[in-house]
Amino acid sequence: MNLLIVDDSTVIRSRIVRILSDPRLGFIRVVAMAKNGAEALTLFAQKQPELVTMDLTMPEMDGAECTEKMIALDSNVSILVVSALSDKATALKALKKGARGFLYKPFTDEQLIEAFVELTS
Repeated sequence: MNLLIVDDSTVIRSRIVRILSDPRLGFIRVVAMAKNGAEALTLFAQKQPELVTMDLTMPEMDGAECTEKMIALDSNVSILVVSALSDKATALKALKKGARGFLYKPFTDEQLIEAFVELTS
């Protein structure tokens, strides 16, 4: 499965790529990375990934709006929101926009692996 990583933090994008080297996630291939929602939509249209990790707080276009637009383009995409915003209202908003999972930052390697396994099963 192809993955688009969307996060304004280079550290988080790199960490997700590193964690994906886990053998349990060998079926996931990173096809693109974006630092904001506007860039993510362009890459989403070009690469057509089945999976997306989505930060919520980003410049140019936030993750909730980007999630909604991606779902409008492809209702089958699985979006995992990965955000430091830990209030329930924010999580629910993202899920109502079409995200299929939510993971709070900071997260452990194991939490991200479990979230991907759950998202793709």
